[in-house]
Amino acid sequence: MGPGARRLLAVLLVVCAPARLRAGEPGDGCGHIVTYQDSGTMTSKNYPGTYPNHTVCEKTLRVPKGKTLILRLGDLDIESQTCASDYLLFTSNSDQYGPYCGSMAVPKELLLNTNEVTVRFASGSHISGRGFLLTYASSDHPDLITCLERANHYLKTEYSKFCPAGCRDIAGDISGNLVDGYRDTSLLCKAAIHAGIIADELGGQISVLQRKGISRYEGILANGVLSRDGSLSDKRFLFTSNGCSRSLSLEPDTQIRASWQWVSEMGEQIHWSPDQAQLQDQDLSWAAGDGKNRKQREWLETDLGEKKKITGIMTTGSTQSNFNFYVKSFVMKFKNNNSKWRSYKGIANNKEKVFQGNSNFRDPVRNNFIPPIVARYIRVVPQTWHQRIALNVELFGCQITQGNDSLVLNKTSPNTVGSSEREDETITKSIPSAEIPTGINVTAVALPLVLFGLLVAGMGIFAALRKKKKKGNPYGSAKAQKTDCWKQIKYPFARHQSAEFTISYDHEKEMTQKLDLITSDMAG
Repeated sequence: MGPGARRLLAVLLVVCAPARLRAGEPGDGCGHIVTYQDSGTMTSKNYPGTYPNHTVCEKTLRVPKGKTLILRLGDLDIESQTCASDYLLFTSNSDQYGPYCGSMAVPKELLLNTNEVTVRFASGSHISGRGFLLTYASSDHPDLITCLERANHYLKTEYSKFCPAGCRDIAGDISGNLVDGYRDTSLLCKAAIHAGIIADELGGQISVLQRKGISRYEGILANGVLSRDGSLSDKRFLFTSNGCSRSLSLEPDTQIRASWQWVSEMGEQIHWSPDQAQLQDQDLSWAAGDGKNRKQREWLETDLGEKKKITGIMTTGSTQSNFNFYVKSFVMKFKNNNSKWRSYKGIANNKEKVFQGNSNFRDPVRNNFIPPIVARYIRVVPQTWHQRIALNVELFGCQITQGNDSLVLNKTSPNTVGSSEREDETITKSIPSAEIPTGINVTAVALPLVLFGLLVAGMGIFAALRKKKKKGNPYGSAKAQKTDCWKQIKYPFARHQSAEFTISYDHEKEMTQKLDLITSDMAG
């Protein structure tokens, strides 16, 4: 048999083979998949375009043991009416749900009695069909919605929903911004990512307020999502947040410096200096040299004067049409007094996070830090740029308060373990500051403190008894006993204590005051 005949025979065998033999490997029919600990999003390949012929998508979804699964189908469009070759099927150890296809009635929500299910989507020969979009979460989130829900699907003026991980890259427009609100036709979860309320890789709870619409919605690129300018609508929606989003860049103690500063032959600062890098200024931005003779990375650093909670950053390029300079991507580094520089990392992969920067010299871009950064010094380190590095920046956040100290500690601990570089000794005179070592067990700190509290309370009782026996003796008073005790105990515990969490004793007012003084001393 000649080569031509063999090729013809091979083609005929492929065409005539049963669909099950010609189907692809499990997984080649899967599209967008983002999963985290207790939620995620999954689609067929090419969604919302037509899914491919002869493919199989198979994926096992899990939530933590002890919880059960909630599945929500945002969209299901499969051409087959018989489910013979094209179908969607859910299988667990004890149950089967489906197969689903065609125009049959399909439940929008499935409540499973297990924490694990296998999703199987198969396709044969077909002409049309979008396939499917599925979201899932654990039973902790009964108010789960899909990435396709829009605000105009709900009538209540206030409500709360849970968005799954993975909604950022799902097709669908949003219009508006965090300050003015979003047009009610916008996708809820995608808008929440844009606003910095939740992170795409995590998902999370959102609280929504419906308000009267406005005539125009101004778009902006934020957190990897581009919102478009929108027209008049009857309603709009806003997100409630913790209020930690005011500008930190305008505070009087803010200082900005950079790795590069343009100077004249006389040694004087000229245009493009770091002090011009505040986004609110209308002058030229900060810009670096061409970098041809420099091996190190350029950076722009902000000193906030004290440790603060930093929740976001907004950047622009040169803002000057005759200087088309801007930073296309960057990473963030941060530190406190007497500590080394640390890289801000992604939560899901624990790798240094690269933020999407500007796409032109003019339009601002916003990025949020979820969880927030807690630091005094923060650096923007450009990774890629157009023509030359140029930056205007504005930081957002708030003061650290007693009410959010422990929350900040717990949320930021995964991100405070990162690559470090030699601390720049020219920044400022170091101020001693107590830091919890990387990876410390908070419970291990709390236990000695509880024992410590019991010890102090016991000593107070003992001092009171002695006071009755030795009236008139100042050294036998409860006050003197406590003072001597604090002198001995204060410093051995200093290395365990952090300025980022507080201690309170509900029934010991005097003890609270003493402990507050110690916390203040160690935070200095």
